[in-house]
Amino acid sequence: MTNYLDFEKPLAEIEGKAAELRAMARANAEMDIETEAQALDKKAADLLNSLYADLTPWRKCQVARHPERPHCRDYIEALFTEYTPLAGDRNFADDHAVLGGLARLDDRPVMVIGHEKGHDTRSRIAHNFGMARPEGYRKAIRLMRLADRFGLPVVTLVDTPGAYPGKGAEERGQSEAIARSTETCLDLRVPLVSVIIGEGGSGGAVALATANRVAMLEHAVYSVISPEGCASILWKDADKMREAAEALRLTAQYLRELGVCDRIIREPLGGAHRATAQTIESVGEAIRAMLVEMDDMSGDDLRAARRRKYLDLGAKGLAA
Repeated sequence: MTNYLDFEKPLAEIEGKAAELRAMARANAEMDIETEAQALDKKAADLLNSLYADLTPWRKCQVARHPERPHCRDYIEALFTEYTPLAGDRNFADDHAVLGGLARLDDRPVMVIGHEKGHDTRSRIAHNFGMARPEGYRKAIRLMRLADRFGLPVVTLVDTPGAYPGKGAEERGQSEAIARSTETCLDLRVPLVSVIIGEGGSGGAVALATANRVAMLEHAVYSVISPEGCASILWKDADKMREAAEALRLTAQYLRELGVCDRIIREPLGGAHRATAQTIESVGEAIRAMLVEMDDMSGDDLRAARRRKYLDLGAKGLAA
């Protein structure tokens, strides 16, 4: 791993020393440093356990944003076969921040749609860092309606800091596109499952995550606004993002209690970026299980249950 988070700096030093020792041993075959390296490995493992034993909401935000975390394309390539990407909103353009197309999950045909952030500078710029424009949401609407017409379950993979707030996006009806995408989610008569794989930011996430079943990775976050944005509004100080993260209750654990999240998917120790293949397999198992739960439901029942789920949100808190 090449990118360490701020709170992981002590871990970076220990793992770096172990790597240096092993590099020296490779350069000089007579050196025997394995005992020292193993001691450092043990120290690093203990520290990793300690760091991730009780992450604060702000630290979970940092983990959810880790640049080496698996992204939408990684999940599509690993979990789905016969993926056929479908592009364009048939109105303005194709938005590369939203990927989607027909695919198979095992032997089940599905429509998979998700936000793609990119994995390096060039691809992040190409995908606009996962921030969709109106044409991205209109593409998602088109694909969801296509899935509904042919009776295909819809799987969405959400990872966005929020919808793109630029001038052009606003001119082309950003808020309307998000609202229409959310409306389409609520109107489908096919199973709709969503997984928050990283960040679930504001309406840009809700537009793809208004689903029958919503799962979140253990260190994913889902909120109406970023902690920095919230701090800037409430305290006029973005440096209060730690306090904002606490107040927003944006972690999977909080959201499971509130009923926003239906299932939490465990991540490997140290976050999804430390064991990508294991994380992707866990997400695949969760998607399969959620789809099986709805196998015997009719189209009308699926739509009614989805609408009831969101109408009931917050009722528990009000009753208390």
